[in-house]
Amino acid sequence: MKQRYAFRTSPFAVPAGSTAFQILDESGLCSYYDLESNPGINLRNTRSRTRFDYLEDEEVISRIADFRNQQQLSVSLYIPNIHCTSCVWLLENLQKLDSGILQTKVNFLKRELDVLIDTEATSLRKVVEQLTTIGYEPEIRLNKLDATTSKSHQNRSLWLKLGVAGFAFGNIMLFSFPDYLDVGNSGLGGQFHVFFGVLNIILAIPVLIYSSSDYLKSAFAALSQRGVNLDVPISIGIVALFGRSVYEIVTGTGTGYMDSFTGLIFFLLIGKLVQQKTFNRLSFNRDYKSYLPIAVNVTDGFGAEKSVSLDKLVPGMEIRLRNQELVPCDSTLLSEKAYVDYSFITGESDPVEVSKGELIYAGAKLIGTSASFNTEEEVENSYLTKLWNHDAFTNNEKELKLTSFADRISPYFTVSVLGISAFAGMYWLQAAGMEMALSVFTAVLIIACPCALALSTPFTLGSALNVLSLNGFFVKNHLLLENLSKAGAVVFDKTGTLTNKEEANVVFRGMNLTETEKALIYSTCKQSVHPISRKITDFIGKNAENSLKPESFYEVSGKGIFASVEGRFICIGSRAFLAEQTKTPLAEIPTSDFTGSVTHASIDGEYLGYFGIKAGLREGVSELLQSLKARFLTYLISGDNETQKEELEEYFTEQQSLLFNQSPEEKLEFIKQLQKGHQKVVMIGDGLNDAGALKQSDFGIALSDDISSFSPACDAILEGKSLKKLNSFIEFSQGSMNIIIMSFVLSLLYNTVGLGFAITGHLSPLVAAILMPLSSISVMVFTFLTTRYKAQKLELAIWK
Repeated sequence: MKQRYAFRTSPFAVPAGSTAFQILDESGLCSYYDLESNPGINLRNTRSRTRFDYLEDEEVISRIADFRNQQQLSVSLYIPNIHCTSCVWLLENLQKLDSGILQTKVNFLKRELDVLIDTEATSLRKVVEQLTTIGYEPEIRLNKLDATTSKSHQNRSLWLKLGVAGFAFGNIMLFSFPDYLDVGNSGLGGQFHVFFGVLNIILAIPVLIYSSSDYLKSAFAALSQRGVNLDVPISIGIVALFGRSVYEIVTGTGTGYMDSFTGLIFFLLIGKLVQQKTFNRLSFNRDYKSYLPIAVNVTDGFGAEKSVSLDKLVPGMEIRLRNQELVPCDSTLLSEKAYVDYSFITGESDPVEVSKGELIYAGAKLIGTSASFNTEEEVENSYLTKLWNHDAFTNNEKELKLTSFADRISPYFTVSVLGISAFAGMYWLQAAGMEMALSVFTAVLIIACPCALALSTPFTLGSALNVLSLNGFFVKNHLLLENLSKAGAVVFDKTGTLTNKEEANVVFRGMNLTETEKALIYSTCKQSVHPISRKITDFIGKNAENSLKPESFYEVSGKGIFASVEGRFICIGSRAFLAEQTKTPLAEIPTSDFTGSVTHASIDGEYLGYFGIKAGLREGVSELLQSLKARFLTYLISGDNETQKEELEEYFTEQQSLLFNQSPEEKLEFIKQLQKGHQKVVMIGDGLNDAGALKQSDFGIALSDDISSFSPACDAILEGKSLKKLNSFIEFSQGSMNIIIMSFVLSLLYNTVGLGFAITGHLSPLVAAILMPLSSISVMVFTFLTTRYKAQKLELAIWK
């Protein structure tokens, strides 16, 4: 069997390598298109993984499960490694790996796997271990324990309301077909006139009570608070249209306008659905729990490890973390030494060396070898939590201040419509009697219903948000685009925002290194986890012939490293460090004019030169900053050091606009100071250290190279590759505001002309009811076309 796997290769790439291939091959899953019909193959037991112990905790299982009874368990798992159709094919055929899996379904866009499990045949832990073995380990975070289904419930409710309105709209149009042909009271129309009228009322009642309930409740709530919003005149138009229709059908004076009534609600709900679908594409307001895994390994008194969910961690527990894992709560180090990366909190990218007994704050990432820690606080009481719970995160004042233009004018609009309708009704009551007065009164209320006005904002901004999302810019709230359009100051974080650590530039200036010298330096730097050492390793590794094993190695935090390799002494670090270790006079080690980080190198006391490391700016950032500088006040505020200050100065408006070594609290205070100067502030950053400033700003943008990963509380998420388009995004938001104003003018012009005909008695309620949904359609088409025309002028993608 071993010989077989030495020669056979997998037809598709699986992250777990040969082990996963062997498992898949044994289960008949190595043929992409040729499914085996008999899956009865016993799978080898996967290796036990203690970190999945928490999946045997009944309380944890109940809290992460979507559905559970005595025989079955349904759970949704986020799997980052879903990349292609072969991944989908494999995951949707997991039944061949485990007969206890009853059903699987993959949501490719969300990278989610829905699994239905027979709990008598298998367990959730076994399924997760199986997925891990074949290279698709689920990512289960602490926030999953507190997950709710409110969003899916809201979506389902809106779809049901739309379905009810659409069903009624279509059937009422069918029942009203004889009236469209003006059959009159003869033949089929006369015989079934009353019958069809009653059916129309029966179909329209659920639309009034259920489908339009959001608008009616909103209007009632506004009036009960002695306020008026746009839903008030809309609700008046809805009630007037329904009431007039019932009156005509019951009295036999007409056929009513139930088709127009249900059509109006149908189009309004489409606008709301488009808006909601756009906003729900990503999750923005995640809390600190979204950073942390759902469990951590705890060591007992005998050295055995067991996985425990984070909500059960208490002070005094010994936990064991491995490379790249986050410290879940404030803890002291039990191991002799460890390196931790605090960039998650402070923005400083260089790892910090900590010694036994030192306190390490929650959110620190362990770099290098595994280490043991003693928990000092519960997860809820750690520094990370306190930082997240800052007032800037819980202050909703920004959202509360945001009201659309339509809502601001709605009180005046409502009063005007009611006044005009009452005046017209009284005039015609004296001039032509009650029937004419009632006809004019209802025609005015119907034609003046601001449904087109209500749709102009969500459809314009919904269309705008769709264009922005196609270009990698995902906005949380459509009303916030108004703040973006009014931007006066743009504030950037540096590390991870303007710069990209994966694109750091490394140069060597000095003597021409021989292949042996390259191998010696490479072998020394390879032993260090410091970012500079890793960059040097990557830089030399392209040219080094082989790696050697050091006889000794020592690293002095913040200064440098030295090692003995094949009897030769290698020293790499600062000028002072080389002078101290090699006994070379400091004056004999040259200084450099390099603007980035500098690390000097010597072998056997002979100075060779220095490595210059400079974090590269993202593609297009130079042009972006120049264009923004011409239009706005631009600032840079970073938690990192000043190594790139001179390089960045030319891109900002004044000398005082570059601030380094700033704490999260200082960033937050800086934004507040700009706002006190009456500036609308746009903040672009990444990481938790920027989250307070992002929330405080008028429009906070979280930059992310992976939009599926966590982003702090923000108003928008921007893909890293799309940062260069930021100036176009701001200009597009300004254009969208102008389009809204134009659609308002179009809607008000329609209402003004319609009112003129209605007041003079030349517009019947029937014609008004027909024109009302047509005006809504015209606004939808206008906003859709104009937003895309504006986007095309700015060279933004409009189709995908």
